[in-house]
Amino acid sequence: MKQMTIFRTAAVAALAVPATVAMAAVPMMYEETLAHQEEARIIHSPIGGVRNAKWFDYRINVTESRKELASDLKRATDVEDARDAWGEYAHELKDNRSGYVKAMRKKGYRVPEVYFEN
Repeated sequence: MKQMTIFRTAAVAALAVPATVAMAAVPMMYEETLAHQEEARIIHSPIGGVRNAKWFDYRINVTESRKELASDLKRATDVEDARDAWGEYAHELKDNRSGYVKAMRKKGYRVPEVYFEN
């Protein structure tokens, strides 16, 4: 009986591993890659240290974009729907960031930028 249980456990584990490997082998879509690049550019602290209405609006918009992405991916029925959701998410993040930066520039604040030279 104990050998039968070990055999069943091994069989289940053998079936589970290929499914995991198959999930890891799925290539990332271009839109998803673009969205992850935009996520890396999310501003995490207010420009100039000024916590004003523009800063809070920006943070709320980023949060809403994330929630909308999760909702859109949950409702996606095919790859095209998922691509549209990721593309829209990337666009919204970029639009929110540029709007916040533009509003702060009008008030006289600049976004710190770092340049690397070879």
